[in-house]
Amino acid sequence: MNLNPKYQIINPKRFFLEPASPAQRQYEALRAYFVEHRPSVEVAQHFGYTPGSFRVLVHHFSHTLDPQFFRTPQRGPNTAPKSDPLRERIIALRKQNFSIYDMRDILREEGETLGTSMIAVILKEEGFSKLPRRGDDERIEAPRPDPADAARIQLLDLKARVIRTKFGGLFLFLPLVVKVPLEDMLHKADFPGSSKIPAAYAMRSLLALKLFGNSRHSHGMSYVFDEGLALWAGLNVIPKRAFLTEYSCRLTPSSYPILMKLWFDEVGKLGLERGVSFTLDFHTIPFHGEDALVEKHYVSKRSRRQKGLLAFLAQEEETQVFCYTNADLRKSEYNDEVLQFVTFWKERTGDVPKELIFDSRLTTYANLNLLNQMNIKCIT
Repeated sequence: MNLNPKYQIINPKRFFLEPASPAQRQYEALRAYFVEHRPSVEVAQHFGYTPGSFRVLVHHFSHTLDPQFFRTPQRGPNTAPKSDPLRERIIALRKQNFSIYDMRDILREEGETLGTSMIAVILKEEGFSKLPRRGDDERIEAPRPDPADAARIQLLDLKARVIRTKFGGLFLFLPLVVKVPLEDMLHKADFPGSSKIPAAYAMRSLLALKLFGNSRHSHGMSYVFDEGLALWAGLNVIPKRAFLTEYSCRLTPSSYPILMKLWFDEVGKLGLERGVSFTLDFHTIPFHGEDALVEKHYVSKRSRRQKGLLAFLAQEEETQVFCYTNADLRKSEYNDEVLQFVTFWKERTGDVPKELIFDSRLTTYANLNLLNQMNIKCIT
């Protein structure tokens, strides 16, 4: 007889001679003593008991009227008293093309509280299949949210008017934003865009939310109808949550290093002073998918290792400005990332950093020696 591999036991004899659970171990030991008449000391040694503890076990078993070694399965009720009286009503509603959610709402209005899971079970028992996707004209009349306008640069209205916005402070950044040739930079870096939302408008939308606060892009839906935020980005409305959260997934790994170099040069022209002391660190961005190519890295906030993307960050110590990052690191590469930052800084400024502050595990002793040879002071 061929058994399902899921239920096959590799060594049936070992299952009885080396029980895994405490209850089974007690049962097999007592059976060997009382049925097979094996010596007490031998049974205790074989099943991992001390002679004294096994004698106590034998005494306790001999004086127990109803010893329990096996769990009696609990059987559920054969009928569903709450749902059976409603079965005919549910069948009648399905014949009228109502979904399980429609039925739940109708039954609530009739004073019956029956969950969607139980309704689905009854429909399955009666042989009903799932309803095909229906149009709005086939659904029950109910209040529905008005669809919001889609973000399109062509729909931007620039006529003179008065608007109320909670993002008024963003317009203080406009003089600086205008001085940065963002569209040319994004074009050179090959950032994705479309005729409806070009790359510069997408980046301004993301930049606006970051300048305003630290909320995640997925929390930006409450700001969709704010005209001031959309006007700052140059659109009729701010893009929806799906666009904002998925935009980074459309970038190729070769795009953001180009933008980082171009941005570095343009910001320097605005008069931002360049520091000499930098704090370096790694940051793990957790990944919750099933991609086998994603490595595990240490997440300090959770004190554990988990799948994620490892990012390297360089922050100027005095002004707290981030001046370098790399979010495409593998375990085999992160030891040398500090040298990559030094190379980047020298290419952009003509000189190496004066001082680096980082954790001792950020790089190797060999790389520390190279930093010393370049006269870079290191604090770990």
